[in-house]
Amino acid sequence: MLRNQNSTISFDPADVDLPKGHWIDGAYVDDREHIELRYPSNGATYAACPIADPGMVDRAVQSAKHALKTSQWATCRPRERAQLLQRWADLMEEESERLGQLEALASTRPISQAISVDVAVTAEQIRFFAEFADKEGGDVVPTDGNHLGMILTEPYGIVGAITPWNVPLSMAGWKLGPALAAGNAVVLKPSEMTPFSTLYLAELATRAGIPSGIVNIVLGDGPTTGASLVGHSDIAKISFTGSTVAGGAILKRIADTGIKPMTLELGGKSPQVVFRSADIERTATAIARGIQVNAGQTCVAGSRIIVQESVAPEILERVTTKLSDYRIGATWVDDTNYSPIISETQLQRIDGIVKAAIAKGASCAIGGKQLDHPGYFYEPTILTNLDSSSPALSNEIFGPVVTIQTFVDEEEAYELANHPTFGLAAGVYSSDLKECLRATKRIEAGTVWVNRYGRSRDHILPTGGFKASGIGKDLGREAYKSSRRQKSVLIEH
Repeated sequence: MLRNQNSTISFDPADVDLPKGHWIDGAYVDDREHIELRYPSNGATYAACPIADPGMVDRAVQSAKHALKTSQWATCRPRERAQLLQRWADLMEEESERLGQLEALASTRPISQAISVDVAVTAEQIRFFAEFADKEGGDVVPTDGNHLGMILTEPYGIVGAITPWNVPLSMAGWKLGPALAAGNAVVLKPSEMTPFSTLYLAELATRAGIPSGIVNIVLGDGPTTGASLVGHSDIAKISFTGSTVAGGAILKRIADTGIKPMTLELGGKSPQVVFRSADIERTATAIARGIQVNAGQTCVAGSRIIVQESVAPEILERVTTKLSDYRIGATWVDDTNYSPIISETQLQRIDGIVKAAIAKGASCAIGGKQLDHPGYFYEPTILTNLDSSSPALSNEIFGPVVTIQTFVDEEEAYELANHPTFGLAAGVYSSDLKECLRATKRIEAGTVWVNRYGRSRDHILPTGGFKASGIGKDLGREAYKSSRRQKSVLIEH
């Protein structure tokens, strides 16, 4: 979206017309029971989110089932699916201001980032997966001379998707893009705290020509709506992004109601390992960004800084300076660049972990308290001198808090970096290529960034964790392939 220098993208949230209800079979469907919603930026109540009970979830699933049967979405020429998905991405870009506003007012994403990053990245993701529709297929495989062996692929049918509150649009793109390109229908439950941009995304899908019922959105909480979706007998696959605790509950629900494939992208406690040969300024900038993005409310937040002793004082000084440079404000103000915490509950949880770490002897270099501002804002915080049993080292904080530990040699660095529970992402900083390569092999994480921290817009790189950080992959060709099931065929002639 091009603007002149005097224009602004600030907006009044009271002027934004919110989608109302679930999105089922190409229309909004209201419901009776609701959850009260508050702006993270000021704590004020502003809307309500309906809760889909098992009957409403079934209505969405039956809509998807009927759409698959009548629309030929799964069996049409793959290029036709790709063209409709491309048109959907066009509409996202055309409606970037409205999508950005719906994202910003409900979530923790400042409007400038919601439009320039979240909407843009989501459209890119849809375009990326659309191109797989007519380029990935089965295989003819070598067999003996009297047989023809083939590996066919086909859609699962209906994919049940559940997305988190922290970057709602992008997370919806992770789930919808590969599943739809592969010929599936989707019933998606966004977080009950941030439903509105996802609802409008689904409305745009219908406007783009994707058949009604192929994309359905059910709103609600985890225990009622999420559990109903996961346990529904017509849901053929589950794709979830969220906490490790919630992922465990999904595993149990699937075990209790019927085994089905799943992709789980779960929590993290990601290390950033700094060797003495690192470019200190570049490293400090990347470290600060790794925790400042969305105020640390990302699963890959680089919350554990593990730095070689000889450069630790300089790293601490420069990271402190960079984390102190931020502009607080409401997410609907265009020059805000620092996010609020999603809720009062999460704010208190962050503060509780920080206070518990200090009580066990940790030092607080900066931060350590709630900011004096309306809404749910927490200071960027650096903790040092931590006891090995500190909750700040073991627990996923999901806030703007980093810990700093030091090491003498590589072996100690890897021992500190490899978390006993999590293995989602990691960062490595060094100018020694051999050192970098050794680190990428020794650190137990699904993604390792070297001399940078955070995803690029190269959607070909899959993401997913080791250990309790997840099962399977989002993004990349892996996400597309995991949206289709394989069938082996052997023909005798």
